[in-house]
Amino acid sequence: MRQLIRADQLTAARHTVMLSIPVAFVLSAISTFVAWHSGKLWIALAWLACATLVNLVRIPLCRLSPQRVAQLVPWMHPRGEPLSEAEVVELNLRLHWVLALVSGVAWAGMPWLSEGYTTPETLFYLTCVCGITAGAVTHGFAFSRIPISFITPPLLSVIFCLFAFERTPTRLALGTTAVIYLAGLIRGALVGENMFARACALKNEATTANRALAVAHEDLRQFANRMQYQAEHDLLTDLLDRAGFMQVATQVMARHPQLCLMFLDLDGFKVINDAYGHEAGDQVLIEVARRLQASLPEQATLARLGGDEFVILYPVGAHAELPEQVAQRLIEVIRQPFARLAHRHIGLSLGIYLSRGDDINEMLVCSDAAMYEAKRRGRNQFYVFNDTLDAHLQMKRDVERELAQALADGQLQLWFQPIVRDGGLALDGFEALVRWTHPRHGPIAPPDLIEIAALAGLSEELLRFIMGEVAQMIRFMQDNGRDDLRVSMNISPREMERIVIEDLVVATLQRQNLPAHMLEIEITEETAIDLQAATETLAALALHGVSIAIDDFGVGYSSLGFLRQMQVSRVKIDRSFVTGLADKTENQALVSAVLQLAASFGFQVVAEGVESAQDLAILQSMQCHAMQGHYFAEPMPAHLARQHVLTFAHV
Repeated sequence: MRQLIRADQLTAARHTVMLSIPVAFVLSAISTFVAWHSGKLWIALAWLACATLVNLVRIPLCRLSPQRVAQLVPWMHPRGEPLSEAEVVELNLRLHWVLALVSGVAWAGMPWLSEGYTTPETLFYLTCVCGITAGAVTHGFAFSRIPISFITPPLLSVIFCLFAFERTPTRLALGTTAVIYLAGLIRGALVGENMFARACALKNEATTANRALAVAHEDLRQFANRMQYQAEHDLLTDLLDRAGFMQVATQVMARHPQLCLMFLDLDGFKVINDAYGHEAGDQVLIEVARRLQASLPEQATLARLGGDEFVILYPVGAHAELPEQVAQRLIEVIRQPFARLAHRHIGLSLGIYLSRGDDINEMLVCSDAAMYEAKRRGRNQFYVFNDTLDAHLQMKRDVERELAQALADGQLQLWFQPIVRDGGLALDGFEALVRWTHPRHGPIAPPDLIEIAALAGLSEELLRFIMGEVAQMIRFMQDNGRDDLRVSMNISPREMERIVIEDLVVATLQRQNLPAHMLEIEITEETAIDLQAATETLAALALHGVSIAIDDFGVGYSSLGFLRQMQVSRVKIDRSFVTGLADKTENQALVSAVLQLAASFGFQVVAEGVESAQDLAILQSMQCHAMQGHYFAEPMPAHLARQHVLTFAHV
């Protein structure tokens, strides 16, 4: 605050000194004129020269910038270092009051013009001195040292002459008055400076407060902008997030009637996090975003919805690039090696939806469905949403809406497909498959039912129904002396995350006094790789004696460490590697490798999807432990499965 007040004092002093200099010139000239008429011209000219010289020096001091003045008087700051702003102000104020003192000394020589204020012109000179000193105090209220330095020498010379020469009562009284006058002017100068300082303090406080308020307002605005940006952008990749994408998509849809929406999902990204850590996974996502951004069509909008899911929205015009071409280019871009992944590659599954005037939510649902169809067809490819997929999506919506009532009404059934060994001569057990014949859509596939139940929040109700039916089958087999058989039931990834599987399964077995070894839990290979979500649950089930099987082996990313850690008892080779095995030597090599692993790790192998005698012959030559497929038996209702148990019991 003191520096601010000093700066204001300098500004006021520069202004008021410039106002007083013309007055000083005029009074000096008049005084010289009076002295000339009294016969003292040469003395007056000498005095005028001194007074004028001082004022001529004071003019540039007021005209030049304070910094420039400081540069012109280097001897007043001998350090040789640049002065701070406060030091520049102090230096200029010091120069002003020094020159004011020199000017005052010049005016103190006025007694030479009137022989010590004894000539008839004394009244004029006293009037001039009193007037100019009073004016100096009036103009110099901002910084008291300037007027005090100016008025003190001439008034002291007046006082001295009045007391020293012709000591008449009038002159003594006049001298005393001059003393009082000097004291009053000095006090007035000090009071004026204090008042100016207080006024400047209030002004600067208000200015500072306004600036602080402006800064706070700007900070708040920037903070709001940052919050808005963070609310609409993914902080890792700097792309739009779901909320930001929905806003931009609404604007784009208002401008363009024909749009293409692509839903992208990375294949094999989960194993990257598990094998290399989340930091490496984040770097991969950043690089994926960069590659996608560099390969986008014109006017395309790219966003990351979360995890490893991205979406692209762009207008489709007469001259626009075909979506299939864009999709193939994006797949090729992501297929390229990543520096941090050594020899491991990432794939891209991509769903395409061409707008039919739908809203953005409908477009997201449809493109997501197309993306999952691309994954189902082998991953690392694209699929365009069509009428078949539209009908399937409508089916899922109807099922989701009506599934709760169907469960309550007992419309669902559990079917069982036999698992055989010894080339089909011996029964090894069953795989339980949930079925529902929908009134409009007919039979609903088990994977669809499980997925829809998860979306509808009915996973636990569905699992309780399945577990109850499985328990009845286990009871039947036990009662008929077939406790060597087991029933497999599938657990989906979402069920592993949302339901306390251990409590539900173990409680049912204990409540009905059923042997745990007759139950087998099948988990998909994709679930198995998510160790954190599956380890504790599966370990607890295995501890109670429940068998653990890996389903769809070969299409995911299971690690050998997981097979050993979870005490997996069986691995089921996916049907895509078994059906038509006789004609596919590469699939034969994979099955052979799995069987060799089984011998080393001590688990059984079940080949799914056996459809022909040729496939059976190849599997027998490889000494596959167990098989499953339509060649042996199709899924059947519970009452036929029980007959199957009795039939094989007599073999």
